[in-house]
Amino acid sequence: MTESTPSDVPDLIAYAESAIVEDDAVLAARARAEELGTTPVSPAVGALLALLARTAGAKAVAEIGTGTGVSGLWLLNGMAEDGVLTTIDPEPEHHRAARASFAGADISPGRTRLINGTPTDVLPRLSDASYDLVFIDGPLLDLPRFVAEAVRMLRVGGVVVVHNATADGTVGDPSRTEPATAAAREAAMLIADDESLLPVVIPLGPGVLAAVKTR
Repeated sequence: MTESTPSDVPDLIAYAESAIVEDDAVLAARARAEELGTTPVSPAVGALLALLARTAGAKAVAEIGTGTGVSGLWLLNGMAEDGVLTTIDPEPEHHRAARASFAGADISPGRTRLINGTPTDVLPRLSDASYDLVFIDGPLLDLPRFVAEAVRMLRVGGVVVVHNATADGTVGDPSRTEPATAAAREAAMLIADDESLLPVVIPLGPGVLAAVKTR
């Protein structure tokens, strides 16, 4: 078995990103993100979302942070054909862009539920143990609360996925004590300490933390 060295890692990540070919609908959603100044998931993270949704047999998915629909399109690609994506974002312009992205991909309106609101206000209203996958791509300061709500919402066998779980690479640096970094560390500890979760950190994009609910 060959062992990779730290110098190999950037090349491996670059290869992982370049290996993904996105369709026209996702590329159009990316163009909308650039126009609005939002940062969507990378192609490799998108492909990971589709894979996790497919593996979980996801019919009910919740997304925190709609953006322009890039991650939503990837999730829908992996979900069951009759699956419904519930996606939450406080910005009306994001919802308008996401609706255009979903329409451009010929996604039936009945397969998406876009909720315009603050995630911390909306999440408590979503049902317990009713979701197959929860994708978190919201403000870092709220990550601990998002994680707690996601675990509550997941059925057994469901998956929680945290985007930018490394807080832009700062969580591993003890000297970094900014509130966002501290919140990301707290969220990671909540997942690590929860005996019902089986977690893994995946070095794609700004860092992805995923965990399956085992009981």
